[in-house]
Amino acid sequence: QLQLVESGGGLVQPGRSLRLSCAASGFTLDYYAIGWFRQAPGKEREGVSCISRSGGTTDYADSVKGRFTISRDNAKKTVYLQMNSLKPEDTAVYWCAAVRTTVQALCSMTAFSYSYRGQGTQVTVSS
Repeated sequence: QLQLVESGGGLVQPGRSLRLSCAASGFTLDYYAIGWFRQAPGKEREGVSCISRSGGTTDYADSVKGRFTISRDNAKKTVYLQMNSLKPEDTAVYWCAAVRTTVQALCSMTAFSYSYRGQGTQVTVSS
């Protein structure tokens, strides 16, 4: 059974860092592009970042460029989202999503591109 499980969320002060993890089980991560998404109460879903199968292509929302870094370790079947210089506006539920693809460079910031998603982890940035 294909599963994605996020972890690493929590309460953090502005300016601090968190690293989110997206652990895959039930499938070989190598064949999947991964995206991170978030949604805050009363706001629309937002594509945060994505990474291609091999990790050679990444993309970021303008709101997180220069602060967030996505990476993957296919051997560990895990994708990471390193979040630095966190701001209160980063507060949201974050989740990862996966899509199997033959396109090596596929990296989509659109949720509809993905077939599977995790339950999400809460990130709260507050003093």
